[in-house]
Amino acid sequence: MNAIEFRNVTKAYPLFKVHNISMDVKEGYITGLIGPNGAGKSTLIKMITGLIHPDQGTLRTLGSEMPEQDVAVKQRLGIVSDECFYYEHLTIREMARMIAPFYSCWDHALFNRYLEQFELSPKKKIQDLSKGMKIKFSLAVALSHDADLLVMDEPTSGLDPVFRRELLDLLAGMIQDETKSIIFSTHITTDLERIADYIAFVNQGKIIFNEAKDDVLERYTIVKGDMELLDADTRRHFIGIRETSVGFEALSDNKAEAQDLFGNEALLHRPALEDLIYFTAKGGRQHV
Repeated sequence: MNAIEFRNVTKAYPLFKVHNISMDVKEGYITGLIGPNGAGKSTLIKMITGLIHPDQGTLRTLGSEMPEQDVAVKQRLGIVSDECFYYEHLTIREMARMIAPFYSCWDHALFNRYLEQFELSPKKKIQDLSKGMKIKFSLAVALSHDADLLVMDEPTSGLDPVFRRELLDLLAGMIQDETKSIIFSTHITTDLERIADYIAFVNQGKIIFNEAKDDVLERYTIVKGDMELLDADTRRHFIGIRETSVGFEALSDNKAEAQDLFGNEALLHRPALEDLIYFTAKGGRQHV
């Protein structure tokens, strides 16, 4: 089962296009959405949540065609973003009273428990909340109406390390119910390395890969070696190369091939997700 299905989806803007995207987000798992700024992540998130519609192709969220069924789908979505969409002059309690009637499954008692857990006073005005506290409020709202799909758009960017860890544990607990799903877009890739099951990498409006995280990190490799190892043939094996006065560091998407090519002449090690973004976005030769 899939929580989200993109099929040949295109969305064009004057200076940017998400082009012919086909991608599944599996039900019951956490999928991390990564890529450099301007890669298309926010466009995909906005289509999933019904804020914008594809120019071409089809999108199904929670089994329903979008945008035709977006009202029903939004009942089952929880959205947490680093942007604040709430009325700043209202208190947390007043804002919650406005939001609750929109959801048939709203649970007041559960919402209040999250406020207590997150140390949020219901009497505090939204405008007086720090960025991290606004994220906590958004999370309390998202988790209080039995959402089947949680859409996280840069949710940890304003959080202190203690609550970031608490949030990740909450999300990991949420998907113990195998009917719940999470798509998590973030620049803090270490968070995804900790909890994501799948990684979807978007670059220049296209999907580079959408695979199990462990398979990705096992297939790719970072190669470090002396400059003498680089020539026209070996360069073709790399996605991106960073050259310095003392040697090079490069990304390959075929670990076995890199091992055969360089043997013991270079050091190979497992990349971080941040390495995949950096070398893919930069590409070619980077001199330092």
